[in-house]
Amino acid sequence: MLAIRIRRRKTAVLATAAALAGLAAPSLAATPATASATATATATATAYDSTYYEDAIGKTGASLKSSLHTIISDQTKLSYSAVWDALKVTDQDPADSGNVILLYSGISRSKSLNGGDTGDWNREHVWAKSHGDFGTSTGPGTDLHHLRPEDVRVNGVRGNKDFDNGGSGFTDNGGSLTDSDSFEPRDAVKGDVARMIFYMAVRYEGGDGWADLEVNGSVDNGSSPYLGKLAVLKEWNDEDPPDAFEERRNQVIHDSYQHNRNPFVDHPEWVEAIW
Repeated sequence: MLAIRIRRRKTAVLATAAALAGLAAPSLAATPATASATATATATATAYDSTYYEDAIGKTGASLKSSLHTIISDQTKLSYSAVWDALKVTDQDPADSGNVILLYSGISRSKSLNGGDTGDWNREHVWAKSHGDFGTSTGPGTDLHHLRPEDVRVNGVRGNKDFDNGGSGFTDNGGSLTDSDSFEPRDAVKGDVARMIFYMAVRYEGGDGWADLEVNGSVDNGSSPYLGKLAVLKEWNDEDPPDAFEERRNQVIHDSYQHNRNPFVDHPEWVEAIW
């Protein structure tokens, strides 16, 4: 019995040491998310609280938003053409390294089928680029934290609509819905969409030559630098917490590309603390 206890204790110590080593030196490799990534997600986020998020811890409201803006504004910016190759890594299908997962449809499609033709996938701006008129210029137009692969036609169905519940299905919708003035993503990525929108509203505050992006309660924002619907996005953040795919994506963007993080993936509760 004593020998069994010693072996178990040694196994636990070795497992703990391995986990701590992984936190101390996050991998730069863009490997697919695994069960172990899910198990250590909370610990990974917490590991950044005493370093990356040090100036934000303990704050709420406008003070928290201001601190996070300062933190995440320190980033490396990509060109729009560089986004193609980056998305092939950030959104790689965990089950097939030759494919990416399309955001709204959930389809796994070959990385090589990127482009603008029917059957291709292109670069979806989750914060629609017309909401603030930032286009595809380096800055909000190329920020990986809200750019995702999507089928060309499905991307067109979403257009620049705000987000809300309700609507009808469409070809290759994957569970997503749309109506005349809003778009509802499939359940599996509703939280992802919400956290991307909240990231953009904190990152781009109007002080770097771009519009001050803000989340509001409307679905008819047009070309104004606003995007809704706030109450619904908050619900989606609560109902669909970060999963291994989203957490891995955040880590890869931080480690290999922009070197900044989406704080709402690490701390979803900060949405309520600010809004």
